[in-house]
Amino acid sequence: MTDSPVQVNALVVDAQDPERLAAFWSALLGRPVVGRGGPYVWLRRENGLALGFQQTETPKPGKNRVHMDISSSDPEAEQRRAEALGGRRLDQYADGGFLVMADPEGNEFCIIPTGSFAIDDEGRANYLDRPGPEDRA
Repeated sequence: MTDSPVQVNALVVDAQDPERLAAFWSALLGRPVVGRGGPYVWLRRENGLALGFQQTETPKPGKNRVHMDISSSDPEAEQRRAEALGGRRLDQYADGGFLVMADPEGNEFCIIPTGSFAIDDEGRANYLDRPGPEDRA
């Protein structure tokens, strides 16, 4: 038995076009592509976590069971940037108060504000209800 805890080493996303998906996430996260091997394309490891994209012929079947949250001091600006890179907002989740996006292959992710925000008893966030930086006096 070992004294060290198990740690998450990598997050691997299935992709029909791993080069395209890696390019999207590389630009969004500012992590360059650092490796290719077999069916995999890898972004630079940061904070101990690798992010890879694995070639698969199967399209995404439905809602993700696991998704990433990325943080930004300006979620709305980050939404616009993600859309310019080929992502899109998923309005069907707007009632939850989270900014839910999809990458070019439809994998869901949330853009959340840097720092804390409230979540009510039903799990609804409030950060989209707050005025943006341009609305503040």
